[in-house]
Amino acid sequence: MSEKIVVPVLGESITEATVAKWLKNAGDTVEADEPIVELETDKVNLEVPSPISGVLTEINSQDGSVVEVGALLGSVSAEGGKVKSVPKNSEEIKKEEIVPAESNVIKLDANKKEPKVFVEKETEKPKVKPLVLTEEVKPDVAPKRGVNPTLSPAVRKIVTENNIDINSIQGSGKDGRVLKGDLISLMGANPKPSERKIQYGEEERIKMTRLRQTIAKRLKQAQENAALLTTFNEVDMSSVMEMRKENQEDFQSRYGIKLGFMSFFVKACVVALKNFPAVNAEIDGDEIIYKNYYNISFAVGTDKGLVVPVLRNSDELSFADIEKNIKEISEKARDGKLTIEDLQGGTFTISNGGVYGSMLSTPILNLPQSGVLGMHNIVERPVVVDGEIKIRPIMYLALSYDHRIIDGKESVSFLKMIKENLEDPRRLFLDI
Repeated sequence: MSEKIVVPVLGESITEATVAKWLKNAGDTVEADEPIVELETDKVNLEVPSPISGVLTEINSQDGSVVEVGALLGSVSAEGGKVKSVPKNSEEIKKEEIVPAESNVIKLDANKKEPKVFVEKETEKPKVKPLVLTEEVKPDVAPKRGVNPTLSPAVRKIVTENNIDINSIQGSGKDGRVLKGDLISLMGANPKPSERKIQYGEEERIKMTRLRQTIAKRLKQAQENAALLTTFNEVDMSSVMEMRKENQEDFQSRYGIKLGFMSFFVKACVVALKNFPAVNAEIDGDEIIYKNYYNISFAVGTDKGLVVPVLRNSDELSFADIEKNIKEISEKARDGKLTIEDLQGGTFTISNGGVYGSMLSTPILNLPQSGVLGMHNIVERPVVVDGEIKIRPIMYLALSYDHRIIDGKESVSFLKMIKENLEDPRRLFLDI
């Protein structure tokens, strides 16, 4: 019995993916529900499991292929069966010589030292015969020029198609033999220099990942489709820092997690969103959709790019719940284990550039949302308090918004309310 491996439904509005890498080779034994291939979508990477226990007998879509939902990736056979994909290790490949019609084939006579040449008769299909050398072949009967007999067919194909100088590569196989994996690693880690005329130095050309392409596309769409405007304010973080310091030990011992800054900002944003519903809305054609739920998206930087997972029903979560969920989702993002559901349904975004040392920025909207809050680093600055100059920990805040549905008065008042709740965090517990 053989089962097909197909591209699963990837989520809302996602119709295709890229085969990131196969986790198993053709011929490997797999267990039911064991991940065997990783797909890269516009938003997340996901692993496709084996439908049954058996042997991976066929790989139809190689690494880097773009596949649509429902497309055939490969097959798993419960009884094993014939493997239809070339293994990565060239030592597993038998030396075979394809004999075309009317071609000369070298054969060795057991009683004589010199090789003889025989002519195969024409057949309807090319014959495949093992080339077994029982005696050493002299240099004058060496294989055709340009063909290296120590290379597997798969390696020779890659070398020919990509015009690779095989002599410059140190192979990892037996006796320094170049394997298919050596070439794949080389092309992935060391792209060849740009072929155009180099004027200022050597360059490298690397194709953007699907995630990076999507980030670029969506950010450009935000600039083109929304009436972007940014308003700024500053917040004195003294009270928040003092509250964290006074309650950190008790909070951590009770809930098993540190009290961070994000829970204060999430709570402050929820209060402001309830008072200014336009910031929690979005435009759909000529209509405005006001959302009566508060799903806060927060930006997380990963090795592959920026992702924006969602903290659902933030208005119903306690400080401890917010901190725990943020930590859990952030770890999933950095480990590449986010699902499509983790990224959908956000109504407002918080971007914390302060963790990287940013002093001030103008964040770009996360469409179709209409507002994004930018947090920045905390720096001790001189401020005037009751007519006296004091040194206080100050953070600059930036609110970018869609001016098509949010007026200047609303945006400034929204940011001012966040500032007031952070400078007197007791208001967050009184819901005022």
